[in-house]
Amino acid sequence: MTSRRPYRSDVSDARWALIEPVFTAWRAGRTGPGTTARVHDLREIVNAILYVNRTGIPWEYLPHDFPPFKTVYDYYAKWEADGTTEQVHDLLRDRTRRANARNRAPSAAVVDAQSVKTSSNVAEDSQGIDAGKKIKGRKRHLITDTLGLVLTVLVTAASVHDSTGGKQALTELAAAHPGVTKVWADGGYQTSVIQHGARLGIDVEVVQRPKEKGFQPLPKRWVIERTFGWLMQHRRLARDYEALPQRSRTMIHWAMANKMSRELTGESAPTWRIETGIPPTPA
Repeated sequence: MTSRRPYRSDVSDARWALIEPVFTAWRAGRTGPGTTARVHDLREIVNAILYVNRTGIPWEYLPHDFPPFKTVYDYYAKWEADGTTEQVHDLLRDRTRRANARNRAPSAAVVDAQSVKTSSNVAEDSQGIDAGKKIKGRKRHLITDTLGLVLTVLVTAASVHDSTGGKQALTELAAAHPGVTKVWADGGYQTSVIQHGARLGIDVEVVQRPKEKGFQPLPKRWVIERTFGWLMQHRRLARDYEALPQRSRTMIHWAMANKMSRELTGESAPTWRIETGIPPTPA
């Protein structure tokens, strides 16, 4: 633990124990100039990344009791480039599946896309306009398992059609999770996606919306809508602030790692009523 006062986004001892071996192995495998000096605590680097992820602040606004923001971002970029972040995410996903009495390898999944606005630092050639949603920005193409845990994530310009991104996401899904043979999608995905899935050995089924008016959770597909809700709880993902789409992808992995590690350890953020001593409102 650090000597500073903790932030609500900090990893607890139990959560750090889940992922610490990955980062210890990463540091032990580092060679070359400058790698022998162990200046910064890796747990504090993780805490700083989660602080940005959860609060949505710019990197340069990190509180001064964290390591320097340029150092934190350098670790963030390195872990994205060498696959360390995805390794942590996948480790937690596998453990979460086992904790929910599921096999490590999923057999069914759900696909959907979400368009979000971008910030001014994102290059024009990295964004586009989603004509249907009337949003200029980027689009997140996600495939989750039936628990809502992310299996594949692809970040494109918002102008990329759901079907185009969906086919690429299915290709990545088949390579990373060959056991998946069933995928549910919504009506926005065209016949080409179904045909592409068939070539990959995946049965893509479109879940039709009910004819009745009013909100109704769609069978099978509601789990991925909940996943988008989980992501929106992390303010860095409420808008796409990342200059590079691969860094946006990594920010999603950190958000899900935060969510899954809390679930595995049975932790949740305390409410402000408890912190301030204000008694809860009677039911």
